[in-house]
Amino acid sequence: MTEKTATDWSLAALIERGGVYDNIPGSTPKEILAAVLDLLPAAADIGKEGLLKGILEREALVSTGIGRGIALPHPRNPLAENGPETPPSAVPLVAVAYPVQPIEWNAPDGNKVHTVFLIISLSVKQHLNTLSKINFLCQQERFYSLIEARFSKEVIVTAIRDAEASWARSSS
Repeated sequence: MTEKTATDWSLAALIERGGVYDNIPGSTPKEILAAVLDLLPAAADIGKEGLLKGILEREALVSTGIGRGIALPHPRNPLAENGPETPPSAVPLVAVAYPVQPIEWNAPDGNKVHTVFLIISLSVKQHLNTLSKINFLCQQERFYSLIEARFSKEVIVTAIRDAEASWARSSS
């Protein structure tokens, strides 16, 4: 079996790797992110403290709250750029987290965040591709209603697979 390159990953596969987590405790972005990282098996291989620091440094530049109750936190730089100490088996991934209660994330529309997509990428190209897909899906009412209602990993992944299959058919 050959390893996938950074651009070979579908969003559905990234979420399957990262997982979907409900009732994440915390009242600040830092607390939510730390709790999610504690749940990610890959975070131990990546280095939780360094990863959290990188995500918070990016967050300090400008909020990753995009509006409509959604945040897309991520480290400022893809992990492959951090050097050989990041094991390739640990990334890429996207974790979907539903905080216990919506929290303030400095989103442009002022809405509190009810869904967090934590993005950990290997390359800038993969990161931008992943951001684009999530952003597009979250603008679709059908998908948005799934995350707003806190649906399971299986339902979210199936909806994304269907969307990605539709995109593939329309581009061929």
